[in-house]
Amino acid sequence: MTNIILSGGSGTRLWPISRTLMPKQFVKLFDGQSLFQKTVIRNNGICEQTLVVSNSEQFFLALDQADEIVNREISFLLEPIGRNTAPAIAIAAFGVDKDEVLLVSSSDHLIKNEAAYKNAVLKAKEFADDGYLVTFGILPTYAETGYGYIESDGFDVLSFKEKPDIATAEEYIKKGNFYWNSGMFCFKAGVFLDELKQHSPQIYEASEKAHKNALKDGNRTKIRLDDMQAISEDSIDYAVMEKSKVVKVVQSNIGWSDVGSFESLDCELDKDEHGNTLSNAINIDSKNNLIIGSQRQIATIGIEDMLIVDTADALLVAKKGCGQQVKNVVAKLKEQKSGLHNIHLTAHRPWGTYTVLEESTGYKIKTIVVAPGKRLSLQKHFHRNEHWIVVSGTAKVQNGDKELLIRANESTYIKAGEVHRLENTGFIDLVMIEVQVGEYVGEDDIVRLEDDFKRENS
Repeated sequence: MTNIILSGGSGTRLWPISRTLMPKQFVKLFDGQSLFQKTVIRNNGICEQTLVVSNSEQFFLALDQADEIVNREISFLLEPIGRNTAPAIAIAAFGVDKDEVLLVSSSDHLIKNEAAYKNAVLKAKEFADDGYLVTFGILPTYAETGYGYIESDGFDVLSFKEKPDIATAEEYIKKGNFYWNSGMFCFKAGVFLDELKQHSPQIYEASEKAHKNALKDGNRTKIRLDDMQAISEDSIDYAVMEKSKVVKVVQSNIGWSDVGSFESLDCELDKDEHGNTLSNAINIDSKNNLIIGSQRQIATIGIEDMLIVDTADALLVAKKGCGQQVKNVVAKLKEQKSGLHNIHLTAHRPWGTYTVLEESTGYKIKTIVVAPGKRLSLQKHFHRNEHWIVVSGTAKVQNGDKELLIRANESTYIKAGEVHRLENTGFIDLVMIEVQVGEYVGEDDIVRLEDDFKRENS
């Protein structure tokens, strides 16, 4: 059995701790691990192979987090743009034997009862072996309006229901044969593709073409942009599951949450005796508050039922019950062309990290940390000069036709337009301060001439 992990989400509902380039599945919120890592570990003992379907921009983040927790090789299917779950699963299915059983799981779900989960998966595999498409229905614990529902008669699916209003959701709960649609699936690759071909032929044909034209490099398969753009955007539910006649549902009581809002996150975090999430906050006459902080001291006085989420560059304050409106904040940030929806002040790169310390018109100051044995791309910039000051470690620098070593408390200057490269050939992290000065200091002012990680300019 192969575990297909869908990991392309942008995680906007948990802004500001989640950003486009650091979505919620990669934020280490639980026991020092991310939801992505928990998903990999949970399925590692059930499935023989793992294939992660990821946005190209998140590949190295996923790779680094996977390397922290497992020893075996994980394969990656990289999408230049998202086209929802049906194409993602289809392209993955074209890459395996038609009789291979696929366990499709999201990378950003929390499952607390792993024993019950394993039993549910094994039951689903029995149905999959018999030629069924299997979905997992979560036993509902309350009338939730943010999930789709599955109506069932035993293991047989009667219907799929859209996200209901509260009155309809309460009616579903009373009837007792309605389950939350978890977005997890199990089936043979060939059975799924046959059903996709019957019910959504355009997606089938375009996905098959995308698979055939994909660029393969070791454990990486990268889909071409024009092939991805040619595929219609659709979910597996709409494209296949709601139309197929060979669908089964496994009812699952597995401690599941999609952690899709701050309210649902609040339910999973430890609390003090007053219902406030455990943190470094000072709470006076305050109760039932979700408080997540990074570096600054947070103090509350006389408040209750609030969401307070503080990061280095953004602060969210909201009333509990309004968490779903966070996506409207993200939409506003996009309208304003702010980068706050996209990236944290600390950005992860395949060679290490950089942190923006200060930025204003005409300049930007960063801390750059390069891991041992890693180097940045051979590159140049059109609109900025760069001053590099080594804080610790030793930097090997290519500056035009010169190559030099720069040690702690030494510096160099990179003129705009000069071809340059930074490398850490030592055994400890290289820590530097970079001062950018120029008419434009955006991250997209970069031309990569050569790159160890095969990234493009943007």
